[in-house]
Amino acid sequence: MLQIGKTIISLDVIQKKFCCDLEKCKGGCCVDGDSGAPITEEEAEQIEQMYPYFEEYLSIQNRDEILKQGFSVTDFEGDLVTPIVGKNECVYTFVDWAGITKCAIEKAWFEKRIAFRKPVSCHLFPIRISEYKRFDAVNYQELDICKAGQLCGEKHEIPLWKYLKEPLIRKYGQAWYDEFTITAENIPKDLRD
Repeated sequence: MLQIGKTIISLDVIQKKFCCDLEKCKGGCCVDGDSGAPITEEEAEQIEQMYPYFEEYLSIQNRDEILKQGFSVTDFEGDLVTPIVGKNECVYTFVDWAGITKCAIEKAWFEKRIAFRKPVSCHLFPIRISEYKRFDAVNYQELDICKAGQLCGEKHEIPLWKYLKEPLIRKYGQAWYDEFTITAENIPKDLRD
């Protein structure tokens, strides 16, 4: 484990290689889970405000589910999350022409219709952050649905922390990421591998 500021970071974040391979996983992280994506109250408000800009990308079933459940829900662990449709699919998803499940919020962001990209927990995945009073635990969540991403990262030699540079900066800031980079690049080789 490493500590930078108020974060405790698992060595897996440095050691593991990763690069999403959507052609293989088909966006499984948006579909496979026992709850919706963790969100903050601020993110829930942003999603509600920007809903008219991405609603058109959603299926009628997903829109009906939002009307029924709301823009966010509290899950069985007491966490604020995105609603799900069916057994485990995030309600803010759509399936593109290639059969890949994608985020409707992010589609509107890519089209420059909104300023909010998507919940930071989604942007950071497969890094998961547990927030405590005195620190945040930053961990790699290794799941079978991301096996293709692990293989792609290993093939191209892309460390997880470099692949997720943008969302890590979004969450903790450039100064934090710069300090993390120095630490990660100077960690003894036997701890890096």
